[in-house]
Amino acid sequence: MHAPTDLYGRPRSDRLLRALVPVVAGYQRLSALSARRQPTVRAVDRDLVLSVRTVEAVAEGVVALRLARADGQPLPRWRPGCHLDVILPSGRRRQYSLCGDPLDRMTYRIAVRLVSDDGGSGEIHQLAAGATLTVRGPRNAFPFVDRGPYLFIAGGIGITPILPMVRMAARRGADWRLVYTGRSRESMPFLAELDALPTTDRVRVLASEDVPAVSDLLGDAVPGASVYCCGPGPMIDAVRREWTGPLHFERFSPAPVLGGAPFELQLGVGGPVVPVAADESALEALRRERPGTAYSCRQGFCGTCRVGVLAGTVEHHGAAVPDGSMLVCVSRAADERIVLDV
Repeated sequence: MHAPTDLYGRPRSDRLLRALVPVVAGYQRLSALSARRQPTVRAVDRDLVLSVRTVEAVAEGVVALRLARADGQPLPRWRPGCHLDVILPSGRRRQYSLCGDPLDRMTYRIAVRLVSDDGGSGEIHQLAAGATLTVRGPRNAFPFVDRGPYLFIAGGIGITPILPMVRMAARRGADWRLVYTGRSRESMPFLAELDALPTTDRVRVLASEDVPAVSDLLGDAVPGASVYCCGPGPMIDAVRREWTGPLHFERFSPAPVLGGAPFELQLGVGGPVVPVAADESALEALRRERPGTAYSCRQGFCGTCRVGVLAGTVEHHGAAVPDGSMLVCVSRAADERIVLDV
């Protein structure tokens, strides 16, 4: 190691920098020695292999699974709003909200509605007690962060992340209300658990084939309330348009594409070109050509549908994506054509 030349062009090195040379060299030797003494970093296995303890029908077309460790050890802690990434027997990955009691360290509970166009829900409904599932998490994309008062709004299976929030608010003695909507009472899971709460007068059930008016959804909100909403997209969009206070929401379906522009996906260099309409996602277009394309959350946070980009500029719309790749469920092209590494 040598000191750099003098900053003023004189034919000798700066004295202070010459004095620092042995100090820096000594630090480098100590750093290298310390690095050799560090233990080998082991890969962290974040997968949990859990046993299906029970499968219970909790509404028309909805089953609830309780999962536990085979060795009977406690499970990782979780908070309301958390979900599990569930690896299904086929290898598909799906996200399901935890809807049990956060104080229960021995079991996780998820509830899944059977959806005709989602093979993942069909696999869950075929499971029986004694089966095993690999899960990752818990992860939280819908955190319960405010101190109240609260208005909870749940539509159908959207009750799953809301139910633990209601439990926690009730335990805190907070001021809360719940509006729970569905096509019919028979299709709405966990009504019996809500009826068992000591403050059932705070729960309003709207069972109708018609979409509830936003005034019915927000009518119980008190000034300064924090609204937590989960359910069908139109319900969430209506609440977002009307509510001006703190609002937290989670979709169980992809957000609609608004203000999009058409573009093209080219599947590999010299591969087929797939048009993407202004109102559809790149994932929808890609699956027309490649039906087996992997995807999961369709909202840009799980990373399952990430593919490499060989050419073109991508707009990621808030999703954290490494350079040179694209989340085809939410990302769009800034150019007329994107060439994918598929």
